[in-house]
Amino acid sequence: MKGGPEIDELSAKILAIKTDIKEEYRAAHNKPWIIGFSGGKDSTLVLQLVVETLLELPWSERSRRVHVIANDTLVESPIVQTYVESLLSALSTSLPDLSLPIEIHKTTPLVDQTFWVNLIGRGYPPPTRFFRWCTDRMKIRPTTDYIRERITESGEVILLLGVRRSESTARAKSAKRYDGTGRLNPHNDLPGCFVFRPILELTTDEVWEYLFACAPPWAGSHQALMKLYRDATGGECPVVIDTDTQPSCGSNSIRFGCWTCTVVDKDKSFRNAMEKGFERLEPMANFRDWLKDFCYTEENRMTERRNGQAGLGPLKFDARKTVLDRLLALQDEVKVQLISSAEIRRIEEIWRDDASQHVLNRANRLLQLIGEGR
Repeated sequence: MKGGPEIDELSAKILAIKTDIKEEYRAAHNKPWIIGFSGGKDSTLVLQLVVETLLELPWSERSRRVHVIANDTLVESPIVQTYVESLLSALSTSLPDLSLPIEIHKTTPLVDQTFWVNLIGRGYPPPTRFFRWCTDRMKIRPTTDYIRERITESGEVILLLGVRRSESTARAKSAKRYDGTGRLNPHNDLPGCFVFRPILELTTDEVWEYLFACAPPWAGSHQALMKLYRDATGGECPVVIDTDTQPSCGSNSIRFGCWTCTVVDKDKSFRNAMEKGFERLEPMANFRDWLKDFCYTEENRMTERRNGQAGLGPLKFDARKTVLDRLLALQDEVKVQLISSAEIRRIEEIWRDDASQHVLNRANRLLQLIGEGR
């Protein structure tokens, strides 16, 4: 990169980052690297800098395995998911030709823990800031399961994340805890996992400046990524691996994430994108708004919790059926798969089990009342 003082300053920062990456890769151990990849600007930059740095090494030194993991919650915005799938396909095709020991993997939640199985099957109301059941089941668990498998194989791993200090106040506070502790920090919840944050000190403008100036080494350009951000005027929900980063999902800022996300009042990024050529997806945004209102209407909720205790409980069975029917109608309308046949089968199994348990709970309460002489 060449140019004025600002670009020279960025070049110096990039050189320092690549030096860190190179030194860590050459360290006297063989801990595999895992890059948390969301397809957004920050994780894309981390991947690009790693690839560029490894290409600068002699072929004989490119021995440490690098795993790139992308999480699919199965309810991602179709706009973003189409882009990410295209990018993962390009990476899978191009990276082997570069003679780099890099593997691409995608994690997904177990069928039993998907958004629709929990909402329609178990009757969970849509997530809120106070009941955010989705992130752990759909993001954290699939990713950490993959990391734990690599730890079992290798003893220890190094996780590279596109976390930046200037990203938010919460990020800055989280990063400050590790100031002065070295390049690698132990992960809070994953023994054997060490976290490496190579772009921690870059600003948002610097991230975009580099991506704009430097084409990716896997060919193509970053034009599609830039268009994605321009259309949504926002940022992605990042790879999430612990509760410290969980609040990034469903924040007030414009962001990319699940099209079903009800933690935010209005999904501005999804609606903004619809105004830029994706009008056919508007019924999905309307469904999301309806879903939040419908599921938090008390008449659609049971009067007992799933553990049998009295209180505002899960969705009633007819309400769950209503949601499923409307979701299937929506799927036909927008011509995008929104729920799988495996999920529907699991939902039906849960309905049968829940119905039996519901009858048992009512019988037990009746016996209790009889025993109390009421």
